[in-house]
Amino acid sequence: MTQAPPIDIGIAAEQRQQIADGLGRVLADSTVLYAKTHGFHWNVTGAMFNTLHLMFMEQYTELWTALDEIAERIRALGHIAPFGAATYNGLSSIPESQGVPAAMAMVRELVEGHEAVARTIRSVFAVADAAGDQPTADLLTQRLQIHEKTAWMLRSLLE
Repeated sequence: MTQAPPIDIGIAAEQRQQIADGLGRVLADSTVLYAKTHGFHWNVTGAMFNTLHLMFMEQYTELWTALDEIAERIRALGHIAPFGAATYNGLSSIPESQGVPAAMAMVRELVEGHEAVARTIRSVFAVADAAGDQPTADLLTQRLQIHEKTAWMLRSLLE
């Protein structure tokens, strides 16, 4: 069996490790937020049921697609993408929901979740930027725009 050559993409191994670790935290936050959003989609009730049910579906579908993009970037950097509930719970900054919250409490939790992902993303920017890792910076910029816009739209429901 032929062994693959070492990765030589112009980013030092230790920088690739730091970026992959940061992306692992983004992946964990995104996965926990995905699961929370999907669970809220299934369990929302009340006067805004239809609006929230559809909004949550759009949001969890977008998050699902993002998970692959984040994990594949980690792999492109030469590292294993983290997986598994216990691993994600250890890496994520987003707490699990306690029971099934009321509809507007779900919205509040999702605002907090999207803002938490935005903070995690921002923490990885400096490392990616210092390494000249434009693909990761681009991915992070795209994700940041989506999380900030989603938080704003959800927050608007609470005002």
